[in-house]
Amino acid sequence: MINGWIDLLLLILASFRLTRLVVFDKITSFIRKPFHEEIEEVDSDGNSETFIEIKGNGLRYWVGELLSCYWCTGIWSTAVLLALLFIWPIGSEILIIILAIAGAAGICESIVQRLVE
Repeated sequence: MINGWIDLLLLILASFRLTRLVVFDKITSFIRKPFHEEIEEVDSDGNSETFIEIKGNGLRYWVGELLSCYWCTGIWSTAVLLALLFIWPIGSEILIIILAIAGAAGICESIVQRLVE
């Protein structure tokens, strides 16, 4: 369970990484594909921009909205991690640590990229 600031920090970083994994990463695009249509448009300067169009209606549309909303998915990602922590403490702690380290590494990489630019 969450016993202190370190555990809370690990959970925050793990939730951040899991949310980014579900909402943005290409490796999980198969999860979003039934709910999102990616539309690529090229402007007059030749720059391409990708937009998401949510498919369907009813429950399918609702899930599509959820998967396109970083804040919404973040709440559900956190809920899943907390539920796992209660149901399967040992295994979920390992998963949380892995996600937290990956989340911290992603934040560090973003900072380095901004400093380099």
